[in-house]
Amino acid sequence: MVVGKKFVFAKHFVGEPKDGDLVLETFEVPPVKDGEILVEAEYLSVDPYMRPYTARMPTGITMIGSQVAKIVESKNPNYPVGKKIVGNLGWITHSVLNPDDTPKNTLVSQKPYLLPDLEPLSSSLALGMLGMPGNTAYFGFLEICKPKAGETVVISGAAGAVGSHVGQIAKILGLKVIGIAGTAAKCNWLVDELGFDQAINYKTDDIAACLKKAAPNGVDCYFDNVGGEISSLVINHMNDYGRVSVCGCISSYNNNLDYAVNEIPKATIIQPAVVFHQLKIEGFIVMKWADRWLEGIQKNLAWIREGNIKYKETVTEGFDNMFKAFTGMLKGENTGKAIVKV
Repeated sequence: MVVGKKFVFAKHFVGEPKDGDLVLETFEVPPVKDGEILVEAEYLSVDPYMRPYTARMPTGITMIGSQVAKIVESKNPNYPVGKKIVGNLGWITHSVLNPDDTPKNTLVSQKPYLLPDLEPLSSSLALGMLGMPGNTAYFGFLEICKPKAGETVVISGAAGAVGSHVGQIAKILGLKVIGIAGTAAKCNWLVDELGFDQAINYKTDDIAACLKKAAPNGVDCYFDNVGGEISSLVINHMNDYGRVSVCGCISSYNNNLDYAVNEIPKATIIQPAVVFHQLKIEGFIVMKWADRWLEGIQKNLAWIREGNIKYKETVTEGFDNMFKAFTGMLKGENTGKAIVKV
């Protein structure tokens, strides 16, 4: 008998996630039927989207999330033992599934897929630069911002998995890149290692003054991961026909996400800038480009192999520490992609 572990979504988060909102349980892994496979988690992802998405989900389910898992038993010839898959299986150590079935959860509706050959790179990259965050950066920036060489882009949440990737793509394409992050160490990493032109520490710097100095001719593209007052300041410094790609709003994720009027965080209005500078603002969910998923992975892999894109992972050891890694990521304790190694 194989015994697995899983985190059950016991309570909807109110404010910051707390002990008891998720409950760690053990379970007996069911037998494998025809067409099914048994996989064992190797790496699991913690991402900002998990905080707001769970507000729309029932309690009692396995906590949502993606993982890289090794196939340990198979009754499906297309998924042999020893291969690895990437799938939205949740916070669980062992899963029995038919990878050909359509997932029921429409928020994370992508079918599991066999991990492409990443050697000699770590398979954990399939949860970061070569997975959902990497494709979020690739499609969300290129398809919405339509960047052009010589333009200026600002990226909030720039030291995270998505933001750090967007900035490097922008440098490849010949843009001036300004990142906004929350510590001096992160800002130094963005400039010294990733090649950003400038980084602003939103906790210690005057963002508006720094933007005027770093982008005296204005901002053409803004990749928004955080929302709130930071985004209002950037948007009010944009040029005519500027483009804003809204990836996330982590500054509000711990607020009441049913968006009762008195719970919405307040920020400087942006409508005058939007109207008079004729800005384009578009939000997105990366699964919009699900039919081009491998295109993004292959392009990002090529850039990594060529040395044009660097990455960093913040790895937490041990499945039992998933919740600690999750709350730490929401507080910005990670640099690059937050990963849990089982």
